[in-house]
Amino acid sequence: MLADHTTLVQFLIEERRRHPGASGDLNALILDVALACKAIANRVACGALAGVLGSAGHTNVQGETQQKLDLLANDYFLHATEWSGHVAGMVSEELDEPYLLPAEFPRGKYLLVFDPLDGSSNIDVNVSVGSIFSILRAPNPGADPAPEDFLQPGTEQVCGGYAIYGPSTILVLTVGTGVHAFTLDPTLGEFFLTRENIQIPATTGEFAINASNQRFWEPAVQRYVQECLAGKSGPRGRDFNMRWVASLVAETHRILTRGGVFLYPQDSRDPAKPGKLRLLYETNPMAFLIEQAGGAATTGRRRMLEVEPEKVHQRVPFIFGVREEVELIESYHNEIHENLDPWPLYGTRGLFRAPAS
Repeated sequence: MLADHTTLVQFLIEERRRHPGASGDLNALILDVALACKAIANRVACGALAGVLGSAGHTNVQGETQQKLDLLANDYFLHATEWSGHVAGMVSEELDEPYLLPAEFPRGKYLLVFDPLDGSSNIDVNVSVGSIFSILRAPNPGADPAPEDFLQPGTEQVCGGYAIYGPSTILVLTVGTGVHAFTLDPTLGEFFLTRENIQIPATTGEFAINASNQRFWEPAVQRYVQECLAGKSGPRGRDFNMRWVASLVAETHRILTRGGVFLYPQDSRDPAKPGKLRLLYETNPMAFLIEQAGGAATTGRRRMLEVEPEKVHQRVPFIFGVREEVELIESYHNEIHENLDPWPLYGTRGLFRAPAS
């Protein structure tokens, strides 16, 4: 049966053969990342047996409580990639500043940016978590990168991907030639190609959003969600189901598998944080994957991959998924709306609106 499946190594070799001038450094770096993901998958699977659950007792640069597995996963990424001479420097969600390689290791021609363990708040309740990564070209190969070297728009990515640690461990990636999924065989320690040239379905009946933030949403998002909730009797003319996993990896994997749209929109809670998710190592790699799979990704107002980064831990709004849904949400942002009441049952079209005087 295994003879029917292509390994990750074989897949990358075939990709390289299409580009005779390629050095192989990118392939080698992707395999180093895959090794880190295998190690993380093993520790996640052990859970409480390995003593890795729970808080690490401090916060990261985002002010988020770090879990023990956050720090362990971060170390796996660093140690799997820093020694090979393929990478020049790294940015991690768990590190305040860009990571400079130890002096004894050669500097390569790529930059690696990553979220070592996305959705770590789900660890203790045994819900799927994952790792997200993006690879960029280093402006000065062979030298330590400056912080501004990482500030490249998503269009400059040479690889984007994630690993999801669930009932099975799956590595999903793109090098700009479609989206492909590789499932880890734990007995052999090898990733095998199990889905090739993934395409997002053209229509959907699902959307994902954190409804607890509804009072902070902009009118465009209020309108979109209210229309979805109205179902067959509303302007969309069909029923929608609402999902929320609190893991960007799990949300993306569901959309790549059966369609849907995900919204973590701009809101009014904190003007200093126009969005929740990080541009370089969360939204850009996911937007790269989604576009390669025929979907769309936006801030609500512009294409995500064209956003010019201003700092390494920059946050942005993020809406992605089935193209027709994303384009509809963008069109709502481009229109002028009344400030819809955040509680639709009491709104202008609600069940309990006040009678006219």
